[in-house]
Amino acid sequence: MQARQHLIVMVKFPAAGRVKTRLARDIGRVAAAWWFRHSVRRLLRRLDDPRWQIWLSVAPDTALGSAVWPAHVPRISQGPGGLGERMRAAFEALPKGRACLIGGDIPGVEKRHIAEAFAALGAREAVFGPATDGGFWLTGFRRSRPLPPRLFEGVRWSSAEALADSIATLNGQSHALVAALSDVDTAADLSSVPRR
Repeated sequence: MQARQHLIVMVKFPAAGRVKTRLARDIGRVAAAWWFRHSVRRLLRRLDDPRWQIWLSVAPDTALGSAVWPAHVPRISQGPGGLGERMRAAFEALPKGRACLIGGDIPGVEKRHIAEAFAALGAREAVFGPATDGGFWLTGFRRSRPLPPRLFEGVRWSSAEALADSIATLNGQSHALVAALSDVDTAADLSSVPRR
């Protein structure tokens, strides 16, 4: 029997001025928070699948019990630290099995993209979904061995080097790349989101 597969979606509580701050500079704090809240809800419905368990990795901790997110989706705390530390902690908090992690701001992601990432972990220790801006929209690990000791250390986040920097922290573990997708950081990104 195949080990359980886990899909982590990293989210922040959608409070105006606290989420999607770069997008908020373009469209306003309330509109950015509203967009994020509804984007995450659509994403969770779209990616619900018996092949994997969806988990929400939530910040701040006080939002763990919030009714903003669907009640049936289990939640874990993002905890303290920088983005890399919080991502690593999410992988380490889950039960055994393959695990992939995405953000809540990837409007183009479909079940087939997630299935492709899990399939890639059959032959590789790690997987990344490149983002069109040089970062990545997905990362995942087979977790058949410990995560690299310096995973995500020194990554230049929100830069064109984020993917290359992250791969460099794998300490030689094998990795695969899957389809490139875009996240939404600015109004220009938002204008390219297809209407559903």
